[in-house]
Amino acid sequence: MNDPIIQKADQVIAATYARFPIIIERGKGCTLWDTAGRQYIDFVAGIAVCNLGHSNSKLIEALIKQAEILWHVSNLYYTLPQTELAELLINKSFADRVFFANSGAEANEAAIKLARKYFQDKGENNRFRVIAMEQSFHGRTMATLSATGQPKLKLGFDPVLNGFDFVPFNDINALAAKVSSSTSAILIEPVQGEGGVRCPDSDYLKKVRKLCDETGTLLILDEIQTGMGRTGKLFGYEHFGIEPDIMTLAKALGNGLPIGAMLAKEFVAKAFGPGSHASTFGGTPLVTAAALKVLKIFDEENILEHCNDMGSYLKQELMRLKDKYDFIEDVRGMGLLLGIKMKFKARHLVQDCMEKGFLINCIQEKILRFVPPLIISKKEIDSLINCLDKIFAGLGKNQPEN
Repeated sequence: MNDPIIQKADQVIAATYARFPIIIERGKGCTLWDTAGRQYIDFVAGIAVCNLGHSNSKLIEALIKQAEILWHVSNLYYTLPQTELAELLINKSFADRVFFANSGAEANEAAIKLARKYFQDKGENNRFRVIAMEQSFHGRTMATLSATGQPKLKLGFDPVLNGFDFVPFNDINALAAKVSSSTSAILIEPVQGEGGVRCPDSDYLKKVRKLCDETGTLLILDEIQTGMGRTGKLFGYEHFGIEPDIMTLAKALGNGLPIGAMLAKEFVAKAFGPGSHASTFGGTPLVTAAALKVLKIFDEENILEHCNDMGSYLKQELMRLKDKYDFIEDVRGMGLLLGIKMKFKARHLVQDCMEKGFLINCIQEKILRFVPPLIISKKEIDSLINCLDKIFAGLGKNQPEN
């Protein structure tokens, strides 16, 4: 690629991303444009981040209003947007307390630290281990990488941190066998996003909750991808008739601004006293004002209802493609967190879609994931399905199952 911006970026930015050779310049709603003027319908949404679409006018207004008042002060002081956001999150969830951070990884770090602190305050110093799931993804810091159940992501970073055990997702017997007197918490995503858009059985999380209650183990739900309406409910746990003790949010909470949150019930949250944890930029007035507006827009514009309608429609259309093409192995997911598993490595299909004006992504080599803004329209979904149909029709029936 001869574009001077791409060449310069490759010289000056750490090469940690396998980027596609386009430069995104602007966005509006569910559409993005690159510097060459090409238009793309966005089914990635910043990886399940821009749930209200790009350049949302109400969020722009909220940001400008707050920017003119106050951007940042230390958490040594109280601020109104942070307090209002915490109160609204509590009113909409199981939680009694909120800790604000800057990312999902930081929110998960806080959750892991809180679980350890809770038991140490009780004098159970040996109870520090966390059980996580195989194929899970919880972040890229050393603790959250250590808690991630994908060995390929840990290559080159050994030794990872001690204190994490892994069992297969959706296997309650394996989980029950792993819980011991040293287990502090079970850390789980209600739907595994990066792990392949894998949904649990309908009663799995109820069994996990029961196991935690019986053993005195904390239940931590990583809702960084499933939270903020992605599954059709504001929080993924609402589908399963349970409540966690701790939950983490990020991604769509700020619709693209860097914010993470750890929510907890009072009995465990009280383990975090003054000086036990902190974040310089956690919950600044600017980002909390934006996140507060995000939550208000969900109510004002019936975002969850629209997500359910469009999620059902997109899944129906993906199932239609599965019935038509035998190299589609599975259609999976909830709400607008959907994926199709192919019988072959599918990353090249991302490029094919991009060339036709659609952004999607590929995870776990064979799974095409679709996480558009929750405001996506039926017309935009139809356009994607027509694009996929044409691409699949050109593949033939002899794709290698590798």
